[in-house]
Amino acid sequence: MKKIAAVILVLAMAASMVMVVSCKAGGGQMIGVAMPETHVQRWVKDGNSLVEEAKKLGYRAEAQFGDANQGTQNQQIQSFLTQGAKALIVGCINDGVAPVIAEAARDNVVVIAYDRIIPNSEDYDYYITFNNFKVGVLQAESIVAGLDLDAATSPKYITLFAGSPTDGNAFFFFDGAMSVLNPYIDSGKLVVVGPYPRTSSDTNNFQRIATENWQAPIAKTRMENLLSNDARNVTLDAILAPNDTLARAILEACKADAKYRGNLPIISGQDAEWDSAMSIKNGEQFSTVFKDTAKLAEAAIILADQVLKGQPVNIPGAVLATGDLAEIGNTGRKYVNAYLLDPILVTEDNLTVMLDAGFYDDRLDGGNPLRW
Repeated sequence: MKKIAAVILVLAMAASMVMVVSCKAGGGQMIGVAMPETHVQRWVKDGNSLVEEAKKLGYRAEAQFGDANQGTQNQQIQSFLTQGAKALIVGCINDGVAPVIAEAARDNVVVIAYDRIIPNSEDYDYYITFNNFKVGVLQAESIVAGLDLDAATSPKYITLFAGSPTDGNAFFFFDGAMSVLNPYIDSGKLVVVGPYPRTSSDTNNFQRIATENWQAPIAKTRMENLLSNDARNVTLDAILAPNDTLARAILEACKADAKYRGNLPIISGQDAEWDSAMSIKNGEQFSTVFKDTAKLAEAAIILADQVLKGQPVNIPGAVLATGDLAEIGNTGRKYVNAYLLDPILVTEDNLTVMLDAGFYDDRLDGGNPLRW
């Protein structure tokens, strides 16, 4: 009898330990991951990373991709709610997501805006992203360095591109860049070819340089039109491009113009996409901005986990936006808690930073070409 009692006690203690571990971990609760599209490579990687990180903490998780269609994404989010999701991580497409975010709030579901503010909504409290103003600053600083503007004795010509006007980050990217470029424009060292919004608040001109839904064909067509019209009688020295997908499309247009064969403009980018990293190595695209989205995904799941457990938010490597940066958390209806990670400028001089971070597979046959 004593042996039986001892066995029962051990089993009871083991069951108790399992329950404690289950409570400490996700306990099988569901986290729905809604990403905006697949035509920009990083969103696929982000969706997969978010699911992986959630599962590490004991949550059930599923990622859906909205195909740049807000109606499609709304249906996907509603499906998550129907499945009983306790948290949603949403990289939205536009403010048409607000009604389903309101539904989530009524169901007491935690909503975290992921790398894009959810605009025109007061129904969520958390946003996690990178310091997107600094992203623009880094892009512009790479152009300044690439043109050696501080030592320039004659004007350099630049044209400006911006991201999607439905993505709040596009405004921060642009304003960060122009905070660096405007003084050079004012001094005459830089001359803008084409529309020149001094900041994103110049709505009419900003719309003229914006790229709907970050679509590469739109950027390529606009660049072709610029080369045939406003830039016909000058040689562009630089192009402010807000991300890698658009940068490569713009470069395609330039390479089709005899004037730029073998003499491409300095062009910025963002997202450290593999094709752009190789383009930098090959002397075409000048720079990109590396946002370690694996760390962002990990941080987003830590945030969700802490909020679901009612714990104080403390995310390693992230800071709460305060002061002027608090504007990053402005939805247009309220200020949410915005947690920021730092981006990194990448040029040919530090291309391996993405490999060192495990952002790419470094075990290719023959070694990774970025290390050659």
